[in-house]
Amino acid sequence: MTRPLLFVLLAYLWGAIPASWIAGKMRGIDLRRHGSGNLGATNTFRVLGAKVAAPVMVFDILKGLLPVVLFSQWDGSADWRWELAYGAAAIVGHVFSIYMRFRGGKGVATSAGVMLAEAPVALGVGLVIWLVVLRTTRMVSAASIAAALAVLGLLFVTPVRPEMRILGCAVCLFVIFAHRANIQRIRNGTESRFGEGSRADEATVGAAAVTADGEEAR
Repeated sequence: MTRPLLFVLLAYLWGAIPASWIAGKMRGIDLRRHGSGNLGATNTFRVLGAKVAAPVMVFDILKGLLPVVLFSQWDGSADWRWELAYGAAAIVGHVFSIYMRFRGGKGVATSAGVMLAEAPVALGVGLVIWLVVLRTTRMVSAASIAAALAVLGLLFVTPVRPEMRILGCAVCLFVIFAHRANIQRIRNGTESRFGEGSRADEATVGAAAVTADGEEAR
């Protein structure tokens, strides 16, 4: 029992690694003060561009995938339900990072990593829906909400362990809840889309970089 509990803690600490913040700080930018202020791949894309956001997203997915796959092989337990505990801990770590005073992202990519290990069919369909909605609306938030709803339904019609359905439902509902402000902006017609505000973001980043350089020179 001690070893699985230790791996739960390690999964949380692994999930809490703020990849987007690290990527921003390497360029003199604190993403908490730019764009949406969210420490996720979407805000990284919005502020720093696709070349930086892509590896951040991959890392965030791995934060959910690796604990489920690897820790379950190392924990010495025959109870597969520990896999779910590792996945849940990684998601909580991403959203409430101890390294960032319990701030983080919305958990979409890390949740996708857990789903990739435990419910790949539901995740695959959800990914297709995410891409279609993103292409149609150009809103990552709308795509994420639609994908979460799709996966939520698919968990009950695809071959998935019962306990995974419980965790999956909790994760999907949390993702939707985390986008509650985005839902209000979508209803108001003020939600940002790809291609909008990019110049303002670039100017903000440039100003922040100049400020950072000036402070370093002092």
